Amino acid sequence: MTQQTRVERSMAGNAPWLVLSPHLDDAVLSCGALLEAQAQKRTIVVATVFTEEGSPPHTRAARSFLGQCCITEAGGLFEARKAEDRAVLAAMGVQYLHLGEVDALFRKREPLRHRRPFLRQGLVDKVWCKLPPELTHRYPTYRFDIALGRVAPGDQALIGELRDKVAGLMASTQAELLFCPVGVGRHVDHLITREAAAGHPDNVVLYSDFPYNVATPPDAALLERQGYRPWTWEAGAASKLSRIREYATQADALFPSGVIPVKAETYFAAD
Repeated sequence: MTQQTRVERSMAGNAPWLVLSPHLDDAVLSCGALLEAQAQKRTIVVATVFTEEGSPPHTRAARSFLGQCCITEAGGLFEARKAEDRAVLAAMGVQYLHLGEVDALFRKREPLRHRRPFLRQGLVDKVWCKLPPELTHRYPTYRFDIALGRVAPGDQALIGELRDKVAGLMASTQAELLFCPVGVGRHVDHLITREAAAGHPDNVVLYSDFPYNVATPPDAALLERQGYRPWTWEAGAASKLSRIREYATQADALFPSGVIPVKAETYFAAD
């Protein structure tokens, strides 16, 4: 008889779960069916990490993203996204937390005066403000920066701060399981969110990132070598589509054909 994963063992009880979501839709996209089913018997908290925009001027990549959304002003878009997230999770019976970090598309480098304190501050500020946004942002492009899975050196401190926040949340929620993304698609925010959970190996459950995993499945062999076994949840996969569409600011950009594929949710957990 195959030994149960920690997800299956946890499902037999009613202990709380904590879910780390990189962005304001990822938790529902990737594991909404399981969360809605389990919210009837346990406390589930979705903590979304990257919930804020940055100030203009924006990079071309950020402007392109805004152009794909129904709200093209960054501040208004992120306020709408947070409202969508609150409404969807409340309807599912799931609690939410917005951790307030800036999305990778808008995350800026530290101004030179912070890295070169011997330089004249006024001169540095004047030059810095006139630089093209591609030179002042940590991830100037989507394709060659954000989606390549190379976390910027300037984000290492952020990872440390997030690990402290996650440790606090694990203590306050008394969560038995800590869900975080596998990192399919190599989006740096997803990888950072996974790293934020690194201090809790006995609690972690990885979820396969949808819709990235439609085109590229997780590296199951690598995950197995790391001690994770796959586990699939199929119930509610079709009905989850209506929840995804409630993220109206994002649905058309994520699924430009108008069709959201029905896909079972995949998780990776240790024995």
